[in-house]
Amino acid sequence: MANAKTRSSASSSARSSQPPTKNSPQESMSSRDRWALVAIALLMIGVLGFLALRGSGSSQTSTTGAAELEHVHGLGVNPGDNTLYAGTHYGLFRLTDQGQVTRIADRVQDFMGFTVAGPDHFLASGHPGEDQNGPSSLGLIESTDGGQTWQSLSLAGEADFHALEYRHEQVYGVNSMTGEFMVSTDKKNWDTRTNLPMADFAVSPDDQEVIIATTEQGLARSQDGGRNFGPVRGAPLMLLVSWADEGTLVGLGPEGTVYVSSDGGEAWEERARLDGSPEALVAVNETEIYAVAGGAVLSSTDGGRNFTVRYKD
Repeated sequence: MANAKTRSSASSSARSSQPPTKNSPQESMSSRDRWALVAIALLMIGVLGFLALRGSGSSQTSTTGAAELEHVHGLGVNPGDNTLYAGTHYGLFRLTDQGQVTRIADRVQDFMGFTVAGPDHFLASGHPGEDQNGPSSLGLIESTDGGQTWQSLSLAGEADFHALEYRHEQVYGVNSMTGEFMVSTDKKNWDTRTNLPMADFAVSPDDQEVIIATTEQGLARSQDGGRNFGPVRGAPLMLLVSWADEGTLVGLGPEGTVYVSSDGGEAWEERARLDGSPEALVAVNETEIYAVAGGAVLSSTDGGRNFTVRYKD
């Protein structure tokens, strides 16, 4: 199970390879403004969290863990124990159904990107903790023991993946240092596909060439593995997207609105409205969805129609 965004079917219609275009000056300015404000806010959260992680000596060494589950940037369900994991600025956390929160290996490290590749098999990116050695940007790192230990695989000092996904035995990521959308088949050598500015993306579970991306001009689709994108006309403005293994596509708008598509993004149904700005999203299947908004970790068991609080500091 991949983190579709986690964390998250292909369209039967061919799409234009040109960049997304505006619908009308008034509508696009409004959409661009909202999208830009949220993107700026998320960027500032990331910068402030990173500075706090590197500069604070007392609060970041706490072993309580739960009080530091904030600034979540990646969610994934581990098939090894069917438990939700969250990659945050202050470490990787395990969240049980009973609300128990544990920081894995008590490691205070900045996980800017996080995805589940298989049972106890995680991929991540970000920055080292205060007392950890290495370059300021970790590139791609891997754990095969449920996050207990990590190994550097590639692009150390060269990449900071803020959006990361593993699907079709390939790694897909957006390198925030360059703005490049990149793909690797061996986790070591990378192919740069495009420089299209995107906040998030999701890879079709049925076709490795079909990718949905969120941009300030609206939702975009690629039919060639991320080399070219065209607009998904009529789709609502979204910040986060996640494609479940069985084909359900879920999106989160900048204002917290949940959208669901069962046809690969052609038609969208509006469902719940979450309180606060969205931070992370993963769709496991058509009913099980997890999100972070307004500082709360939320879960839905009815396809995004209703959400309950799994954790809130």
